[in-house]
Amino acid sequence: MAVAAIRVLVQQEDFKLDDLMARLREAKPQIGAIACFVGTVRDVNDGDSVSSMFLEHYPGMTEHSLELIAQQAVSRWKLEAVSIVHRVGLLRPLDQIVAVLTASAHRQDAFESCQFVMDFLKTEAPFWKKEQVAEQSRWVQARASDEEARKRWL
Repeated sequence: MAVAAIRVLVQQEDFKLDDLMARLREAKPQIGAIACFVGTVRDVNDGDSVSSMFLEHYPGMTEHSLELIAQQAVSRWKLEAVSIVHRVGLLRPLDQIVAVLTASAHRQDAFESCQFVMDFLKTEAPFWKKEQVAEQSRWVQARASDEEARKRWL
């Protein structure tokens, strides 16, 4: 059995979903399903208008954490490829933050693994978010709902 291709990028630049999908499918004719999640910056959080968000990370540690999450998905599902792209730096409402793509021969493995990767990324990956609301900034706290979503996979 071929080893699943894992690609992890942490970058400031925006990404194009078409390019990510094309790269995922390269030389993998056995792929029959690709599941994709794209997260964007919301303009409201906790009832306040958000004008921007600044994402920080720990270089090297962040990429390693994302690779471990992808490897966990590959060990649980029959996957051909996993791609994770996460942006850092200054982002504005509607900007893309994250893309997770999982590819397999069949849709169920792709759907479930994509959700697994996002659930673990939200709770395990070392990213810190600071929102600009009105005339002040605030750090975004972890949500209990994210932890609950992760627990269902344990």
